[in-house]
Amino acid sequence: MTVTRIGMLTPSSNTVLEPMTAAMLAGLPGVSAHFGRFRVTQISMDDDAQAQFTLEPMLAAADLLADAKVDVICWNGTSAGWLGFAQDKVLCAAITERTGIAACSAVLGINELLARLGAKTFGLVSPYTDEIQDRIIANYSGNGWQCLADRRLQISENFAFATVPEAEVERLCREVAAAGPDAVIVYCTNMAGARIAPRVEQETGVPVLDSAAVALWATLQAVGYDASAVKGWGRLFSL
Repeated sequence: MTVTRIGMLTPSSNTVLEPMTAAMLAGLPGVSAHFGRFRVTQISMDDDAQAQFTLEPMLAAADLLADAKVDVICWNGTSAGWLGFAQDKVLCAAITERTGIAACSAVLGINELLARLGAKTFGLVSPYTDEIQDRIIANYSGNGWQCLADRRLQISENFAFATVPEAEVERLCREVAAAGPDAVIVYCTNMAGARIAPRVEQETGVPVLDSAAVALWATLQAVGYDASAVKGWGRLFSL
């Protein structure tokens, strides 16, 4: 059997995306996920927090993933949402130049899916603080996407994002879906939104783009694997 190995760059304090990715891949024989961590503990606009996302520590983690001969490396985080989409484009190009391996990211995947949906508006759910959420909304607005409704939980500790119950994420998604956006985005790869996406979609008719699920979709796209083989995790895998 041909083995497809996907590599994920992971914030060090993230505890959601690894088990969630494993669960989504459970029905795909021959695909394995491998994770490389670099230090991320706080999400804010402070200089120290922004310095967590400089290129070198991320590229060092990518180097170690390259030792596992992965077929693609994905930045499974959302920092480009508030730091600018260009940051992920630069990172992906640098990973490929340094390792020779194709690269993608959760944020660039979100943007591609919004384009495939023909979305002009979205609802936004995140655990972030006002300073982060407002920058995300402004960044999307500057690129032609309007946020119709959003919810933010005012949390800055990255580890704590994972403690938000799935039921609360589901409730918040329903609330922003009520505004009638073209899509709902769960904007954090350490927030449990993947499992609840199909229920929210069925009840509201609005597609839900969970960041960690999108990261998996993007990696499968990058290696030419049919993402529709991922069943039961939302509409995005059929796009």
